[in-house]
Amino acid sequence: MFLVALSFAYFAKALSGSYMKSTITQLERRFDIPSYLIGVIDGSFEIGNLLVIAFVSYFGAKLHRPKIIAMGCVLMSIGTFIIALPHFIIGRKPLQPVSFFLCYLITGCVQTISVVGPVFGYLLGSLCAKIYVDIGYVKMETITITPADARWVGAWWLGYLIAGIITLLSAIPFWFLPRSLPTSESRLPQNCTQEQTSFIKNSPHPKHKYQAEEHTNFLEMAKDFIPTLRTLLGHPVYLIYLCVTVIQLNSLIGMVTYKPKYIEQHFRQSASKANFLMGVINIPAVALGMFSGGLLMKRLKLNIMGAAKLAFGTSLIGYILSLFFFAMSCENAKVAGVTLPYNSIDEFSFDKHSVFTACNSDCLCSASEWDPVCGENGITYASPCLAGCTTSTGSGKNTVFWNCSCVGVAGNFTASAGQCTDKDNCDRMFSYFLALSVITSFIISLGGTPGYMFLIRCIKPQLKSLALGFHALATRTLAGIPAPIYFGAIIDTTCLKWGQKRCGGLGACRIYNTTAHR
Repeated sequence: MFLVALSFAYFAKALSGSYMKSTITQLERRFDIPSYLIGVIDGSFEIGNLLVIAFVSYFGAKLHRPKIIAMGCVLMSIGTFIIALPHFIIGRKPLQPVSFFLCYLITGCVQTISVVGPVFGYLLGSLCAKIYVDIGYVKMETITITPADARWVGAWWLGYLIAGIITLLSAIPFWFLPRSLPTSESRLPQNCTQEQTSFIKNSPHPKHKYQAEEHTNFLEMAKDFIPTLRTLLGHPVYLIYLCVTVIQLNSLIGMVTYKPKYIEQHFRQSASKANFLMGVINIPAVALGMFSGGLLMKRLKLNIMGAAKLAFGTSLIGYILSLFFFAMSCENAKVAGVTLPYNSIDEFSFDKHSVFTACNSDCLCSASEWDPVCGENGITYASPCLAGCTTSTGSGKNTVFWNCSCVGVAGNFTASAGQCTDKDNCDRMFSYFLALSVITSFIISLGGTPGYMFLIRCIKPQLKSLALGFHALATRTLAGIPAPIYFGAIIDTTCLKWGQKRCGGLGACRIYNTTAHR
């Protein structure tokens, strides 16, 4: 029962976290904010944990753990509901015990379930990205843009309401579970094998005054916290593992956070399709890798050193394969005056691009406007005015602009509303990208369960809860919070065309330099 409840809680937490990442571009466009600020928002998702995680991991081992988990699930659900509140406040957008080796398999199962959550999180993100943000407030037939448009904002708030309900439900089973489970005979000290204690027999023994089963007050337990933490941090193997995982997670968190955005911008896919592909292709490979890692440890009966070697080997192979992503390039979107000149005669530089030229010099256009049209020549123009168009017919998505002087020298060429979907030359490269992404995700995640088992087996049982809590604290502080921020700031430097807020200032980026972005 506890395993089922814990798996459901992991699922709910992972669903909420992955949905947050799937709504990155929606939030950028809805609130007109750059990528680095989105990174701050995504990183702040971990800040609440930092305030209590070390203390909860220490005191939780001595108190009623299922009820503490239940309270945590309730708080997570409340937080998820709060995330959705801005949409309603701001209003519509202006246009049990087991044997030693079986533990490997069960750990793999729980971690796999925690990875299945993101599958549904990204699928939920894909569904919500297809629904317009102000559904229920506006008539959909009046919307002139499609999900493929850079200005489209999906119903980002809807997924948070669903995720909050699921997280709240996950808290229910923990209120009915016992404080602790009985210890099986095979786990008693006299029945432990030499291998099971080889990593911990020489470490200093922390003299705990209070056992988990004793009823002690908060102050008595607090006095033992600092000495216990000092003992934990004096463990060299634990410290090395901690440093390695912080480095790994910096790259992984940064990549996962902005991968849907990368797919959108580099391969010119919609936000809905990018989230869908992450959910049905990439994340299942990670789940399979996690489960296979636990199964492999059980079948091969790997000891602690074997687990460490497996985790190191899979990480090394995965990162080597990741270098091939640099070779998978696509051309920039063809946007006149932004990624290419208006004609072959003009000189062009990404650093000194200009949307003004002779064909639109008399139109008194705004350089900051982004209302893209697709010329008959297959080139996107930032606005009908900058395309030199003088007349239009139709309305909404079916608007056609005529006499666009910048589209052709005759001045009689047309342009249609929306950005050109020039991705034919990139479809094959996108297939290679997805295939390599699946392979690297599987190989890297194959070492996830062995690495986790290495962590909990290299320390004394008395320190296990605190070790896991401090590990989570360190990785969130040094990777979970800063990685999205500095990755977002780096991505912002590759922007070629910024949107404009109504009150002035830069909004969300519309076009990126794909070469620099990669």
